[in-house]
Amino acid sequence: MMPPGSAAPTVLAAVATGGALGAAARYGVATAWPPADDGFPWATLGTNLVGCLLIGVLMRLVTAHPRPHRLLRPFLGAGLLGGFTTFSVQTLETTNLITAERPWLAAGYALGTLVGGVAAVWLGGTAARPVAARIAQAAP
Repeated sequence: MMPPGSAAPTVLAAVATGGALGAAARYGVATAWPPADDGFPWATLGTNLVGCLLIGVLMRLVTAHPRPHRLLRPFLGAGLLGGFTTFSVQTLETTNLITAERPWLAAGYALGTLVGGVAAVWLGGTAARPVAARIAQAAP
């Protein structure tokens, strides 16, 4: 018997597997797209914004289905997209820009991540609305 509030081993395995895949994808992007000459971390900004867009799509589609698979959100949301996005690295890179005496670039990066992330979630959810409507209609 598991304590109340604890996750089932299958849920933990889904999050861990998705997280490993997402982190590997993020590493690939970071390796292929190194920071610009001015130190701006475009790869991290790009992965975070794409991840936010995809979480908007995912949540719209998953909530449209009356009975989605119970491991879908843990695997794709917390796991894959959680591992793909990296807001902790974004914070470190913002600090590095401040330390390098680039406060305006750091502020732009932090603000761009925040505003861009919220906008990307909204855009993803909005773009997925027609597909979600079809999913809802087709569901038994």
